[in-house]
Amino acid sequence: MNAFTASQTLSTPEIQALDSAHFIHPFTDHGDLATRGARVIVKSEGIYIWDSEGKKLLDAMSGLWCVNVGYGRQALAQAAYDQMLTLPFYNSFFQTTNVPAVKLATRLAALAPKVGDRTFEHVFYSSSGSESNDSNVRMVRRYWDLLGQPQRKVIISRKNAYHGSTMAGASLGGMSSMHAQGDLPIPNITHIEQPYFFENGLPGESADDFGVRAAGWLEEKILALGADKVAAFIAEPIQGAGGVIIPPPTYWPEIQRIVDKYGILLISDEVICAFGRLGHWFAYEKFGYKPDLVTFAKAVTSGYIPLGGVMVGNRVAQVLIEKGGEFNHGYTYSGHPVACAVALANLDVMEAEQLPQRVRDDIGPYLAQCFESLARHPLVGLAETCGFTAGLVLVKNKEDKTRFAEELGVGMICRRHCFENGLIMRAVGDRMIIAPPLTMTRAEIDEMMVLIQQALDLTQQELIQKGLI
Repeated sequence: MNAFTASQTLSTPEIQALDSAHFIHPFTDHGDLATRGARVIVKSEGIYIWDSEGKKLLDAMSGLWCVNVGYGRQALAQAAYDQMLTLPFYNSFFQTTNVPAVKLATRLAALAPKVGDRTFEHVFYSSSGSESNDSNVRMVRRYWDLLGQPQRKVIISRKNAYHGSTMAGASLGGMSSMHAQGDLPIPNITHIEQPYFFENGLPGESADDFGVRAAGWLEEKILALGADKVAAFIAEPIQGAGGVIIPPPTYWPEIQRIVDKYGILLISDEVICAFGRLGHWFAYEKFGYKPDLVTFAKAVTSGYIPLGGVMVGNRVAQVLIEKGGEFNHGYTYSGHPVACAVALANLDVMEAEQLPQRVRDDIGPYLAQCFESLARHPLVGLAETCGFTAGLVLVKNKEDKTRFAEELGVGMICRRHCFENGLIMRAVGDRMIIAPPLTMTRAEIDEMMVLIQQALDLTQQELIQKGLI
């Protein structure tokens, strides 16, 4: 077996061969990857990344919904370096703590706005959104046990939702392809239909009417299960990995009415939506609902260091702290000092540059204005934005919104043209989605829009040549 030093240079084919031989990638067909060879990313700056062949790519996905402050931030690297020299690691077990973890928890509590009677004074740390949602399952069920209602175990989620890839996270998520591997979902997790108006709206139905009807699916499920069996409802403010599914404005108020009516806990999974992505520090503020638990990760450090957690609302925290005794749950890296130090530096940047406000008042509206123009393209049946994320639907017939057959992989055809022309845009079925760094300028948005238009044109040409339209 070869051993390599940190400074040793390898060619792209050598890296690809070693990658294929040793690295099992997430969500990847490894047989297919071995024939193609992985794209090797070697450096980054601002909103751009470069591969090992020198190709420059505009990263319209912020890595993986993560890099909100952009690449190459010296302050974040310096924070990690300084903390590594001071205290690179210590655990948070055995009645110990560390300064960055305490400072960050305090900072997050100050940033999380009060909504109605909900306040967020406590943080439970993890290393990812998946771990955070596992923790939500543990906290929710412990909460009801302590209140003398142990039969309240069922957690309701939505189809096509993404809540992570651990056993509990993938179960909470509503993606059938994940459930098909590993005997998922685990017991006492069930799903309702997603609030996707383009796909599930009825002929002649308004978006507002659909929003109320879609929320009503939750009440129907609660009544079918028995309200005394239901512990919580978990949902993303907008569904990210499911394709940027943006619910109508009537959806969340009706969801709030239903959970209040039946006394059910509400979990807002904001792994993608928090920290400025939708123009607010937390997305529940934008939509005006009152969660009991808020999942976060990704952008809390802008992806520079893994960190996740749960903002624990006063309703749950009070019971766990006052009645719970020892909570037998946690992780080696809960409150990791280096991760927390980087998060603090990241929040400093976001506050100094007013990135959430910038999304709300400047680049978010500008993106919406630009993205709306894509609706005129012959392949686009819908183009919509929310904050600084956006999605469009590729259709075969623009007039009657006829969709392409799934097996044609039209989204992946478009994605290939994006990559070949210097743009990272994600395909989710026939939806093409973006979530760029929040530091993007208007000129860079214009540049991105040109690349998207080019990719759509090239996709249309290929489909015509293949006789698919």
